[in-house]
Amino acid sequence: MIRRHFILRAALALSAAGPWGLSALAQPAPGKAPVILVVGDSLSAEYGLKRGDGWVALMEKRLADQKIAAKVVNASISGDTTSGGRARLPALLAQHKPTHVILELGANDALRGLPLASTEDNLMQMVKASQAAGAKVLVVGIQVPPNYGTDYTRRFGEIFARVGKATQSDVVPFLLKNVADGPDAASMFQADRIHPLAIAHPRILENVWPAVRKLLR
Repeated sequence: MIRRHFILRAALALSAAGPWGLSALAQPAPGKAPVILVVGDSLSAEYGLKRGDGWVALMEKRLADQKIAAKVVNASISGDTTSGGRARLPALLAQHKPTHVILELGANDALRGLPLASTEDNLMQMVKASQAAGAKVLVVGIQVPPNYGTDYTRRFGEIFARVGKATQSDVVPFLLKNVADGPDAASMFQADRIHPLAIAHPRILENVWPAVRKLLR
């Protein structure tokens, strides 16, 4: 009788799931809300923006609007590379104990001409360390402009998918999709032509959000 009662309650809970499929059963137990750790560079650190205008802050707001109980920790630092993120990550995992980790690094590796093998290894080890700590991982990719050369551009872009496949992690192929490659790209960036303006960050969020939503289910 007790077992039948439990099954009935579970069925009722599932039928009450919202449009995002995030029912009470799909979320952590009370008091154990997800902790999303974002480890990125200036693209995630609100470089040149008013605080709250970046895509990470917009993601936090959307989570709240959708009544998804989750804490967001933005540990992004402007100028950071994959090696810098790899060095910082153990302490961040120990301090925040995230259930989910979003890795958005690599752009500065390309800007500095760092070896592609090092970038890939750093990302790989960051994903593995996060998974070993019990977190689900989302790898956010970036692409470099064509002036880097066809071969380098292709090889750099392939890193993120390869890391995702090797670690069975979800991947966002290109953080700046519909921003850097859209018809209005020139109007999307700050004067340095590297960092997106505030008006571009809602688009950036749309690139990341489906994967975040999937990870939280």
